[in-house]
Amino acid sequence: MFKNVISNRAIIYPLVMLAAMWFGYFLQTQGFFISCFGAIIPLLPEGLLGIITSPLLHGNLDHIIGNSIPIAVLMFLLYQFYPLVANKVFISGWLATGLLVWLLPPIDIVTGEYMYTCTIGASGVVYVLAFFLFFSGVFKWNTKLLTISLLVVLYYGSLIWGMFPEELFYNLQEPSKISWQAHLSGAVVGSIIAFAFKNVGEKKKKYIWEFPNYYNEKDDKLWQEYKENHPDDFLELPYKKRDDIWDHLEELRRK
Repeated sequence: MFKNVISNRAIIYPLVMLAAMWFGYFLQTQGFFISCFGAIIPLLPEGLLGIITSPLLHGNLDHIIGNSIPIAVLMFLLYQFYPLVANKVFISGWLATGLLVWLLPPIDIVTGEYMYTCTIGASGVVYVLAFFLFFSGVFKWNTKLLTISLLVVLYYGSLIWGMFPEELFYNLQEPSKISWQAHLSGAVVGSIIAFAFKNVGEKKKKYIWEFPNYYNEKDDKLWQEYKENHPDDFLELPYKKRDDIWDHLEELRRK
């Protein structure tokens, strides 16, 4: 029974993504993807490869651990509760976020100077998934999916601060290594995808009393008052006479 409740894809796909991320990090430790190779380098042709590879690369052990947990949780929720669009959301969100990061000019928020930046990490994909899950539940206004939205807000609501440059909140001695551009891009892409797929899959259930022509005698106060004030009118109601099987005995014998 438990297997019928939990989708196999909701278990396998997050594990595959985690394996790919950790394999990418292992290759980094072995000397592959050195310097900015495999990273997103905005507005430069050599940075286009990073649109595909950057979510699999990480700066250090803390970086990949910090992304592994939300990737696993959010991918599980995506494939468990949005099976019809999960692949489209994940793949399009991955590519669109990377492309948007590549298109954004890397300008220092404080000095306004152009910066040569290399963006790696799966945090952009994390933002795609978190914002998709939140806004999809809101757009569909389905009780179960709204619960998922609330869970995302409860555990990952603080992600919203990552969409802004650290320089706005702290006096840093050097430029922040956290890519707020990737976070903002993922949030925007996830929200747009949620809106695009709002009519696909499970929707809000519409109950009978929500239809405009619905009528319930118990909700009609005037009718209820009339019944209470005129009980004599309801003593003898025209009921259909119940058929007696013995009256049709001869007819049944002939058959």
